[in-house]
Amino acid sequence: MRLAIVLAVLCCCKSLYAQHSTPVTGKLMEKSSDVPISNAAITLESTSQEFTTSINGEFEINLSQTGEQMLQISALDFVPKRFSVYLDGNPIDLGIIYLERDIAHEQTDNLISLTDGDLSDDFESVSSSMGLLQSTRDIFLNRAAFDFGQAFFKVRGYDSRNGKVLINGVPMNKFFDGRPQWNNWGGLNDVVRNQEFTNSLTFNPYTFGGILGNTNINTRPSGFRPGLRLSSSFSNRTYRGRLMATYNSGEKPNGLAYSMSASRRWAKQGYVEGTLYDAYSFFGALEYQFNHQNSITFTSILARNRRGRSSALTEEVFDLMGGQYNPYWGEQDGKIRNSREREIFEPLFLLNYTLDKKEINWNVGLAYQTGLNKRSRLGYYNAPNPDPTYYRYLPSYHINSSIGADFINANLAEEAFLESPQLNWEQLYTANANNGEKAAYLIYDDVAQNTTISGATSLNYTWSDFIKLGFGGNFRTTTSENYAEIQDLLGAIYHEDMDTFSSTLNDLNGELQKSEGEKFNYHYNLEASQMEGFAQVKLTSNKWDGFVSASYSSFNVQRDGLFKNERYLENSLGKGEKISFSNLSYKGGFTYFLTGRHWFTANAAMVEQPPIIQNIFINPRENNQVVPELQKEVVSSIDLSYFVRLPSLTGRISAFYTRFQHTTDINFFFVDSGLGSDFVQEVITGLDRLHKGIEFGFEYEASSSVKLTAAGNVGHYVYASDPSVQINFDTAGAEEELIAKEGNIDLGIADLKDLKLARGPQTALALGVSYRAPKYWWISGTTNYLTNNYSNLSTITRTSSFLIDPDTGEPFPDASKENVSKLLRQSKLDDIYLLNLVGGKSWLIDGKYISFFASVNNVFDAVFRTGGYEQSRNGNFGQLKQDNLSGSPSFAPKYWYSYGRTYFLNLAISF
Repeated sequence: MRLAIVLAVLCCCKSLYAQHSTPVTGKLMEKSSDVPISNAAITLESTSQEFTTSINGEFEINLSQTGEQMLQISALDFVPKRFSVYLDGNPIDLGIIYLERDIAHEQTDNLISLTDGDLSDDFESVSSSMGLLQSTRDIFLNRAAFDFGQAFFKVRGYDSRNGKVLINGVPMNKFFDGRPQWNNWGGLNDVVRNQEFTNSLTFNPYTFGGILGNTNINTRPSGFRPGLRLSSSFSNRTYRGRLMATYNSGEKPNGLAYSMSASRRWAKQGYVEGTLYDAYSFFGALEYQFNHQNSITFTSILARNRRGRSSALTEEVFDLMGGQYNPYWGEQDGKIRNSREREIFEPLFLLNYTLDKKEINWNVGLAYQTGLNKRSRLGYYNAPNPDPTYYRYLPSYHINSSIGADFINANLAEEAFLESPQLNWEQLYTANANNGEKAAYLIYDDVAQNTTISGATSLNYTWSDFIKLGFGGNFRTTTSENYAEIQDLLGAIYHEDMDTFSSTLNDLNGELQKSEGEKFNYHYNLEASQMEGFAQVKLTSNKWDGFVSASYSSFNVQRDGLFKNERYLENSLGKGEKISFSNLSYKGGFTYFLTGRHWFTANAAMVEQPPIIQNIFINPRENNQVVPELQKEVVSSIDLSYFVRLPSLTGRISAFYTRFQHTTDINFFFVDSGLGSDFVQEVITGLDRLHKGIEFGFEYEASSSVKLTAAGNVGHYVYASDPSVQINFDTAGAEEELIAKEGNIDLGIADLKDLKLARGPQTALALGVSYRAPKYWWISGTTNYLTNNYSNLSTITRTSSFLIDPDTGEPFPDASKENVSKLLRQSKLDDIYLLNLVGGKSWLIDGKYISFFASVNNVFDAVFRTGGYEQSRNGNFGQLKQDNLSGSPSFAPKYWYSYGRTYFLNLAISF
């Protein structure tokens, strides 16, 4: 009986909302060429309703809203237009609407080069969300991507793992760190430009999504503009040059459509010294439309990216060498050779089916991805550290000597460093030659060989103008083989595969002597899988709309050791414990329309998610041990927004509050703690974080040619708990040298609550002006101010062990609360001032469209610290105090420094 009543109410709603609509018609044409624009989007700004133009560029839509409304018309690669319409039931004919080509989309090419330049050290704790935001026209998010991003600004302080990226509805975020790997489709901007972005907690038709937002990349060839496009780019950021060619067939009479794209990017070195760039990318997609409602698409993406990495620097090294300095490279036979390179080649293949009817949209996708992710490094064994910035080679080592400052040797060290600041490859070959056949130095790769099979489906059913239902699910399974592989023995014959500190074997069942191309040091598999299902309902009326969405997922991961490690005889070889999580998440939103030009929204979510694999296994290279009492993470979030859509003023202001609970973090370092010295794995559990703030973005159209923008973020991102800390270490050494014979010790809690998070600048403000001339050229500039940026804290120095004198086992007498607070005081990084300029010009010559785009970032060549981290080597009060007495500590924080003035130029020809 109750079901019958519900169905009756829904049917009445369906009948009610089918009445009193206003028909709106028009035709879309390209300016100058009079070519119809198909698949353009017609959107009523006060709702999520979206309609598309026909193959002839025509549209006829019926809108149930009433009163004054703003209608936006947009198409891929065109400047959108907005119309003020009054809906009262009388037909509206907008006539022929001309759209102008938008060469500003070349900014997305520039944005990807910015994304490539994130961080390229082992401490890649800063990950950018800029790529996720490239498709949005939201004023604040646009500024966050193209301007604030240069300073590693993070929207709402969120990590990019909190945003989901899909290709044709199939999830692309990785299990290991939860982040999308943009290099998997890098260099293919022409064919991954067709994106749908939903911000924050809003309704998404393809996925339950993440709290940062969701991007779906659509690779269907029928959605691309037909023709051939050739482009060439020059830059001084990560790569110096790029060539790209793309051909789209358009939809053929037989229902076929195909697209092909290829690009090449290169640099002997980028802005930072020694950072080579070598990338090839290929794309192919074939679509067959059985009819206008059913289609099937096959997509292949092959993108190989190899680049040199760079290092964070202490202020001491920066003062000596500058921000472009990179200690990882040296010259060999007159050529630059970087000891730390990263190479990614993970081909991706997708098969998709789409059913697109008036009331039903159904997408099904399968994906297969396999390939390698390699990072090289220089290993040394019973030999001096070859790093030119090793603390014993720098002046501060002699100044901070425990027997007193030695300025003579400090000056000699400075002279030696300035004379030879780079890796000496010849010296390494000589050392190996003098070591018999055994390698003292070698180059090896940390390799992750991944194979992922994914599937996803989403079904959206429009019951009526009032009710929209959505269902979907996805699964992913990944097999990841991880190992170290000898790349170059640097003239030696073999390497002894053993730990030089404890004289224990890494591969007890294998050969002691390993040669080039062989696996050594560690070897294990990870098997991970996840299944998710979601359901959602959306209600829309003239004065309000709302939605609710729920998701259930299960996650499993297991390590399988392939080497028996002598330091961990019991739990290194074979399969370990299977880790499983079940997660329930839900979110909802409500919008109230004050008028068609002013409305308010409120969204809230409670999300459960498993820890990323990176934070599940304590030391997976050597054993199966997992974090004790591991918990699922819980994210609670709410945001409130006000939107305005006037003919000359558009924008929004939002307030947000998000709390991350029960998170885990694992760090690796050598420490001289109050309890002893060792190379440890630091396990942090029960870590909560709080993110709250206000963000805004407004655009004022002063005239048909001039627009003014203002955007900003005032955030407050802090640790919200005092987490528990445990350190783990091997017990293969002499018992008297061990911190604890159990191999781990609980350090209790760390005093982190209310300290600032290292999440990029927490305050960012921008003012911009743009001018678009009638003769197809434009220029814009933005001035930006960013502040309240902090480096990552050392957790172990905030535990009680920091106060213990390792020589006596008692607290340091002078380790008072005041002295400790002064020594560990958190200081913010530099305030940042940036001026960025972009502009372009386009021509239509004999049917060929030519565009030129140029951008200059950081016009005044400012140098500033974009991020960094405290080193944890000095893990006791006495040692850290002594190291800081001179003002130039040997284990000072390390920082990443900004690029100076950079440029990006692009010339494109379309046929």
